[in-house]
Amino acid sequence: MRRARSTPCSPRESWPQPADEPTLITPLDPAGYIRTPWRNGGGVTVDIALDGDVWRFGRTPITAAGPFSDYAGFERLQVLVAGRGLVLETPQGDIDVRQPFRPVRFAGETPIVSRLEAGPVEVVNLIGDRSRVRLDLGVLEAGEKQPLGAGIHIAYCPAGPASLDLRGGVHALAAGHALRIEDEVCDLACREGLIVLGSVTCVLP
Repeated sequence: MRRARSTPCSPRESWPQPADEPTLITPLDPAGYIRTPWRNGGGVTVDIALDGDVWRFGRTPITAAGPFSDYAGFERLQVLVAGRGLVLETPQGDIDVRQPFRPVRFAGETPIVSRLEAGPVEVVNLIGDRSRVRLDLGVLEAGEKQPLGAGIHIAYCPAGPASLDLRGGVHALAAGHALRIEDEVCDLACREGLIVLGSVTCVLP
């Protein structure tokens, strides 16, 4: 598993959590995702899962080079899932996101301007308040397994189909669909395709 490298903060209040779905393994359908404008007005993110202002997991098209929004106090993890050639320019040097499915991590307050070397791209972002949560973002390919700890995990299929083994059951995911997994201490195995796995755990007081 490629990774960019701990209890959920408010799992039952986090969005989305259907009232009639008490299970800790919840399917997430693109029809329920929320489109949120960027803070700087430069684009729109499709929020797949979030918990208020604490953390958010979403997919974002980047169609033109430009500055990133300021997320001071937040940790940001990102992975390229469509297109190639994304570079993040910072005062400390470039962050190379040219190759798909290679997660990177950076501070939300870092001044960043994107550079597109081969046209528009799409990325998956995991952003969280570092005073309240710890984040991890990885890519799991067919035949790979990842142990899950307590917390919230989002298993997202960027381009389907994919299927996962979880607690003895097989979960099939079409492109754009996801599973939200809460408080499950178990192994997650990718049987087919590829998933992006975001994990959120609380910072203990």
